[in-house]
Amino acid sequence: MNDDEINLFARTQTGVAHCPCSNMRLASGIAPVRKMIDSGVPVGLGVDGSSSSDSGHLLNEARQTMLLQRVMSGADNLTARQALRLATRGGADVLNRKDIGQIAPGFAADIAIFNLNCIELSGTQTDPLAGLIFCGPVKPRHVLINGSWVVRDNQLLTLSLPDLLVRHDGQAKALFNRA
Repeated sequence: MNDDEINLFARTQTGVAHCPCSNMRLASGIAPVRKMIDSGVPVGLGVDGSSSSDSGHLLNEARQTMLLQRVMSGADNLTARQALRLATRGGADVLNRKDIGQIAPGFAADIAIFNLNCIELSGTQTDPLAGLIFCGPVKPRHVLINGSWVVRDNQLLTLSLPDLLVRHDGQAKALFNRA
């Protein structure tokens, strides 16, 4: 995006769903996220999943966003907390939703709980939030969506994971064969 486009997005409050892993895979460049934020453009993070990034891990998108912005303009360009904000409140801003994106009274109870006592997060107890972003993808131990448990003790409660994987693989093969 050039400066005129960024200014137009800011003026019209047009949101951007930034998908850095997809952008890297497709070699479509590095989005000027810091410039968009500073200009007042609503920016959130997205995952393109199987279509072009082969991942659905939002914290990895936050990490890649932070690292790419630092490559562009230095280590102070985007902090881990700012990257996490893009993944939470930023998404709510892009969707113009006032009931999601933070843990507060009246908001949907969408909460991921992580086990900090794992090798992936070893040494991050002084700043576990930054550890979640810097240390790469870690699976949540528990997930609450709109007040209902979806994952408890690393077990999916709402769907049969084996059945879901079979369906997903079948659809992926069908799409590949059509191409």
